[in-house]
Amino acid sequence: MERPAVDGLRGVKLPVTDLQRSLTWYRRVFDVTPWYEFPDEDGVARGVLCNVPGLIDSGLALRENPAAAVGIAGFDPLNWHVTDLDALQDWTSFLDTIDVEHSPIIEASLGWLLVFHDPDGIEHHLYTRTEHGIDHSDRPGYGRPIAVTTARPTSGPSVR
Repeated sequence: MERPAVDGLRGVKLPVTDLQRSLTWYRRVFDVTPWYEFPDEDGVARGVLCNVPGLIDSGLALRENPAAAVGIAGFDPLNWHVTDLDALQDWTSFLDTIDVEHSPIIEASLGWLLVFHDPDGIEHHLYTRTEHGIDHSDRPGYGRPIAVTTARPTSGPSVR
């Protein structure tokens, strides 16, 4: 039997230590709009599903789970795309305006990258869709092509 196809990504769920603090941050940085909440047995909503402007058919869920949030602090489970270097420079200006610390613009494996953290220390990476054409494959931590029999997808995951 052939493997059935998937047709998109439904969403991403991130653990947070404090739902309201994180929701405030994600609203400020990504302009998310909560549209669904998940109350626990005690009636308190400890999770929300948010729409993110620019994403179609994918949501961002935030769920209170302090142990998991602490466990992935410093990790980058979510990578965002922007169109090009100009758009990434606009993001640096925007993050400066709202006082969110961030890295300088980095020459990543394929394109340019900006890194910043949410209130729980979870890393967010903004990558350009535009590639810079610089070969960093000899640098530790950077990506390099894998020899495979299939062609590289026209749109694929973001990698450093």
